[in-house]
Amino acid sequence: MKLAPPPVKVRASELGIEVIQPTKVRTPEFALQLREAGADLAVVVAYGRILTSEVLAAPRLGCVNVHGSLLPKYRGAAPIQWAIVRGEHETGVCLMHMDAGLDTGPELARATIAIGTDETAGELSERLSKLGADLLRRELPRFAAGALTPVPQAEGATLAPILKKEDGALDFAQSATAIHNRVRGFSPWPGTYAFLETGTARERVKIHRTRLHAAPAGVSSTPGQLLGSDSDRILVACGEGVLAISELQFEGGKRLPAATALAGRRLPPEAHFAKPDA
Repeated sequence: MKLAPPPVKVRASELGIEVIQPTKVRTPEFALQLREAGADLAVVVAYGRILTSEVLAAPRLGCVNVHGSLLPKYRGAAPIQWAIVRGEHETGVCLMHMDAGLDTGPELARATIAIGTDETAGELSERLSKLGADLLRRELPRFAAGALTPVPQAEGATLAPILKKEDGALDFAQSATAIHNRVRGFSPWPGTYAFLETGTARERVKIHRTRLHAAPAGVSSTPGQLLGSDSDRILVACGEGVLAISELQFEGGKRLPAATALAGRRLPPEAHFAKPDA
């Protein structure tokens, strides 16, 4: 719980580069600081707020954003997470010449990448950060030299709004695919959870890792019903298909593999995951 400088600041300090950390950036004072610095170009990464026109115009060549989606899809603060939640199989990074809108500026360059079937937002973010860094190293000098022509974004924009903790609520009336995408899309934050009912008791359970599973032959079930468990998973019926939970966390407990979490804990036959608003 102690404040610590991010790696960028540490490295900048080692190189003797001045670091400015204003509490607010939507101020005339910050725009003036940028202009007085005499910067040719500003690079914005993972900021998540709209900058003022004065700030955007302060560097001689303006501001370039490294955005974690294939624009115009997933404009906004959480493009990586929502791309997974909405079942995309491909994403990427774009270099965008910023304007005053929400990720509406013209595109300078892009790189694409496939999304793994079980890949989480945290894992994908790590891969996209490297992809974005490579794209920036390769294309930024070309933009500064005037060799890149900004291209207006195409039609068909979608939004990737700021995440809330409530987004993590799971409804097993949805398909197994939709729930699986939500679990991995909201990992590590805000995380996902469901309410396990065992008779008269109701417990909030965090769901950390899942996989899709073939439905057992000849089994009739209702959404949220537990279909059994084995050495590494708990099977749960969904509105369509079956979900295998491989990592979870009971209230007051630690994040554990399913087998470890269930060791010494007997779930009664009536145990099931209830609807979020039940």
